[in-house]
Formats: sequence, C-alpha cells, structure tokens
Amino acid sequence: MANAMTRLLLVRHGQTPWNVAGRWQGFGDPGLTDLGREQAEALAAELVAANDRRWHRIVASDLGRARETAEILSRALELSVEIDRRLRELDVGQWTGLTRAEIEKQDPETLRDFESGEPSVRPGRGESRIEIRMRTRDCVRDLAERYPGEGLILVTHLGVIRALVPGAEPENASTVIAHAEEIAEREIDFVRRPSDGPL
Repeated sequence: MANAMTRLLLVRHGQTPWNVAGRWQGFGDPGLTDLGREQAEALAAELVAANDRRWHRIVASDLGRARETAEILSRALELSVEIDRRLRELDVGQWTGLTRAEIEKQDPETLRDFESGEPSVRPGRGESRIEIRMRTRDCVRDLAERYPGEGLILVTHLGVIRALVPGAEPENASTVIAHAEEIAEREIDFVRRPSDGPL
C-alpha cells in the first residue's frame, strides 16, 4: 500500500446566506442555509449509495460552513473528521462580507487586478493566490505523507479547490477527484489564471 496514490475527494461546502447574497466570504464564518444542509445531505446519500470503500477519513477546513458540511458527511459515512486550518478559503481581508459592487466602489483598481487572475494581488489586503496555492499544496503534501494510499474527503472552499486543481469550478456541495501526490509534486503556479475569477 506504500506505493498507492492517496486519493482525494475535494468537496465544496454547502450553500451559505453569503453565497445567496453574493458576499465574499474569505475567512468570514457564515453557517449553511437550509438548502446548504440539504445539499450536504444529498451528497452524503450519494456517497453512501455508491458503497465506495475507498474513503477512510474526512479532513475539513475549520470554518463553520465546511465543518457543518463535513459533520453531515461524517454521520452518513461513519468517518471521523479532522480539522485543518490550512484548508480555509482565501483570506480576502477587508473585503470579507462585501458584495462585488461594494468592493468596486471602495477599491476598483485592486478588484480589477484580482479578477484578471493576477496571482500576487492581495484582495482587501488579505492573502494572495500564490499564498493560498502554497499553503494548500503544503497541506496536501502533509496529508499524503501521513495517510499514504488512503482515500481522503477534503471538505473545503472554492478558492482552495481552484488553488489545488486549476480550472475546477465546483458548485456548492459538488466534488472534484484528485491525487495528493500529483498535487504535491506540481510546482507552485506563479502565473496569471483568469479562470480563477472572484470567489
């Protein structure tokens, strides 16, 4: 089993009130809406129905929306949940809780640069995309070393999934499959990715 790849099921948390309102969440901590909980329950039921024994544990962001989604999956799949703060969303600093229109009024130049995919921009004086790519890649590398050959469900955020799997665009409570070793071996991407768009 030592040479087996560590399989990842990347799960975006269920819908929150800020998703509905178009508010940028970052490190903000809104909970799930009723629909968000239903989305998580539906995903849990889908995973149970698949009767897939490849999943051994759940690792989740410490933010409430991801933790709540992870807990719903945990109960259905009878898997433990480990919390890892490195799976948090991109920190958008002073933009947290604002809509795009509000951000555009306050800081149009930085917003334009950020939305162009420029990786060194710090939205709201928060965290750059280069930084989220580094922290999430380091997290995945650590998980691959600790749990070689296992199947891990990572419950996280859109920005994290985009950082790990360029071009991925999962909806709330949607999934993306990847291999930890492939992510860990890839060089950090310092280039502009217009596909990263807003959060």
